[in-house]
Amino acid sequence: IRLLDNAFLLDLFKSFLLIFELVTVCWYLVKALNNPTLFRNFDSSLQLAEKLVSKEESTNEQNKLSLTDQKLVIELKSYIESEQPYLNPSLTIKEVADYLQLPTRELSILINHKLGKHFFDFINQYRIEAAQKVLKDPSKNKVTVLEILFEVGFNSKSSFNTAFKKHTGSTPTSFRKSLINNDL
Repeated sequence: IRLLDNAFLLDLFKSFLLIFELVTVCWYLVKALNNPTLFRNFDSSLQLAEKLVSKEESTNEQNKLSLTDQKLVIELKSYIESEQPYLNPSLTIKEVADYLQLPTRELSILINHKLGKHFFDFINQYRIEAAQKVLKDPSKNKVTVLEILFEVGFNSKSSFNTAFKKHTGSTPTSFRKSLINNDL
């Protein structure tokens, strides 16, 4: 067509090619949208956690844990209490899930929806209880709050104070002072 030296025919051919490319791209796009399995590493059978939980709640009575959930909660709590992984400041939900041989997502759903807490709130509850034991121990009156927070698995004083106040209603220092005042 270029050799013919006809500008009209050349412009017509370019237009046809452009329209053909546009139609081809649109066809691939429609095909991909209608068939999501064409996307690699995208599992179209995945559901939102909310949908999974709502399905379970519709079959069971609300606020009652199924037998398997009760066993998992007991296993989780006994692991946390006996092994004390919360003392590790870099503890992740994946590490706990690996120990319990559960998928991370399933453990997350269990903690979030069945226990009504986030993972770090759940772990911080154990850390705060450990901190309270140290603060109540009269033999450890000389131990500073900073030493205690590192001992029970926190990384910073601000996160320790925030979590402590959230769980107990007071700061660690005022908690310790109230214990001393009660002893007098």
